[in-house]
Amino acid sequence: MARARKTITPDPYAKPIAKPLPPEQSLPGHLKQFQESTRAEFILESPYGAAGDQPKAIEELTAGFKNGEQFQTLLGVTGSGKTFTMANVIKNVGKPTLILTHNKTLAAQLYQEFKAFFPHNAVEYFVSYYDYFQPEAYIPHTDTFIEKDASINDEIDKLRLRATANLLTRRDVIIVASVSCIYGLGSPSEYFDLMVRIKKGDIYDRDKILHDLVRIQYTRNDFSLERGTFRVHGDVIEIQPSYDEEGLRIELFGDEVDRLCRFNIVTGEVTQELNEMTVAPAKHFVTKEEGRAGILQRMQMELTERLAELDKEGKVLESARLSSRTRYDMEMIRETGQCSGIENYSRIIENRAPGTRPFTLIDYFGDDWLLMVDESHVSIPQVGGMAEGDKSRKTTLVQYGFRLPCALDNRPMNFAEFEYMYPKQVLFVSATPGDYELTKTGGVVTEQINRPTGLLDPKIEMFPIKGQMDVLLYRIEEVVKNGDRVLVTTLTKKMAQDLTDFFVEAGIRARYLHSDIKTLERHELIRGLRTGEFDVLVGINLLREGLDLPEVSMVAILDADKEGFLRNYRSLIQTMGRASRNVNGTVLLFADNMTDSLDKAITETARRRAVQEEFNKEHGITPKSVTRKLEDDLRINDPLGDIGDDSVEDDWEGPSAGSGTLGGIRPMEPLQPSSKTKKKASRGNSQKRHPGAQGDGSHEEQDWIPSPLRGSRMTEGDRGSKTTGSLEDLERQMKEAAARLDFEEAARLRDIIRGMK
Repeated sequence: MARARKTITPDPYAKPIAKPLPPEQSLPGHLKQFQESTRAEFILESPYGAAGDQPKAIEELTAGFKNGEQFQTLLGVTGSGKTFTMANVIKNVGKPTLILTHNKTLAAQLYQEFKAFFPHNAVEYFVSYYDYFQPEAYIPHTDTFIEKDASINDEIDKLRLRATANLLTRRDVIIVASVSCIYGLGSPSEYFDLMVRIKKGDIYDRDKILHDLVRIQYTRNDFSLERGTFRVHGDVIEIQPSYDEEGLRIELFGDEVDRLCRFNIVTGEVTQELNEMTVAPAKHFVTKEEGRAGILQRMQMELTERLAELDKEGKVLESARLSSRTRYDMEMIRETGQCSGIENYSRIIENRAPGTRPFTLIDYFGDDWLLMVDESHVSIPQVGGMAEGDKSRKTTLVQYGFRLPCALDNRPMNFAEFEYMYPKQVLFVSATPGDYELTKTGGVVTEQINRPTGLLDPKIEMFPIKGQMDVLLYRIEEVVKNGDRVLVTTLTKKMAQDLTDFFVEAGIRARYLHSDIKTLERHELIRGLRTGEFDVLVGINLLREGLDLPEVSMVAILDADKEGFLRNYRSLIQTMGRASRNVNGTVLLFADNMTDSLDKAITETARRRAVQEEFNKEHGITPKSVTRKLEDDLRINDPLGDIGDDSVEDDWEGPSAGSGTLGGIRPMEPLQPSSKTKKKASRGNSQKRHPGAQGDGSHEEQDWIPSPLRGSRMTEGDRGSKTTGSLEDLERQMKEAAARLDFEEAARLRDIIRGMK
């Protein structure tokens, strides 16, 4: 029987819906400079001074910016104190500063450090305020529409509002942000213009003040003062700003403002007398009063145009779907002023031209500011990837009649627009700068190679692949005898698991770590390595940036000559850097060929090591291993919990309050195995070992039990009887953890809940 040939037709929906505009034409509107370009006074406080290469780096970078250089790159090796150098440059330049990094956790760490360096200035934290976010999407091949689902973190929302309010009212501002800073935000001009400004002694009508507060989305609540509300008692108006812990009180005598002050929300005690007061809007998305008729008219015009296009192309289903959904949204806006997914109509509501981008946090900085990109070799590519992913999803929604084309303009900045918004001073910071950064600076970098501790980059030894296991076993045995630890990197998950099995059978206490291991289990493994529960950790790509392991004195890289993402120059340098915090740091490379990446990484490490040795000899420095208290690694830190001011609420009491909870930091409890175990089968028929298996040969299958149930082993019978109550407790704990920005604890509890369900 002849085979039928399947005809492949072009995608009828491939026609571009919107033509992208160049960055100079996609600006959402002209913005004024909200603050005069005066020097910002940053007061840097630190118990230690600049050391190693820090003084030279600070001087070079400051001089470069003062001489008019727009782009500079700080190449700082692991452990050289790049954050302290950045803080000094901010102090010397004296401009509002945006520090961009690639994830929430790193942003929280940087926020803590800069808050400690600048306790008297406005250091703010700006990341996505979603604890959970499922974007609206449509999957054509399965005809599946996924509704938007999200959970907003109220605490982060408050910090975001405080960041923008400070940007528009003062100059000494440092904002640590993730890529959330390139996503849509309300117009800064309207946000600034709608601020309610009141001066002592001026004449104001009480009802006018109340009207202005309602217009910027504050609600009246005479019984309980909460974020974003106000209350009125006669001629006294009390306001709880959406971005502040303290309240604002306005006392009128007739129509004259008799007194302005700040007060404690709980006790009512006056904390500060004021001569003038500014109340910023309760939300970022605020618009000046305009009849809904104008918004609905523009929506109707765009709907009519789009329906005509769909009808012309014969897309009856898509046309009917779009008409039904959009008319429903219009009716909701007409009756209530809002609708589900109203952000998709932001271009129409703001009356922007088609193709223009929305306002973002970057627009709030004005024209005179400083940009620092931390871990730029990762952060810069991430910025470029955000817009493309969003565009792909939104295009599908528009093509299949779920959204109007205006939804495409509710998007993050694309990379060209991000570049167009660069200020006059940009600093890239990385141990391995990317080609983009080097191109921008013409290949010139400011090096920070010599560490304050005098530690050298690790020694490098190269071995052939044949006989590598014998060499590796012998060297691991030597390191373990000295009380140190070992990292081994492979290319695949299966190789990592098989190598761990091999080590265990050889009597070495080893475990593996890769992307299948949950976030909190990764933390447990890192902690176990530091405390000596095991000696060797086998991994793939997770053993790179951010791992601070002073106990590790040897890193072994298998298949080092397999050129690719995991074995390119930057990956090799980052992996080698894990051994640079120990005075005995050594790297073993197993390869048969000398690739370009290997040669470059070895040459660069040797160059750095020679520079460090010469520096130590010249200054009489004896290298010492980094010492870090184990307690720092045994706890999950609240990113805002250690700051000694009123920047965040500190009255949270978790389940362990009063019993070992210190300063918002909860000790991390070990996860307990269940009573169920599996006997070790024959070698040829053995079960796959859990990543947490001990090196003593035990194959006990671990079943993670939530903290409320710890302390005794659970049987199948009593597990069922406790499930309902424990689920409620766990969900409450998860929400509390998310509220205090303890993301790792929230993720751990979420995974436990999913497992129990």
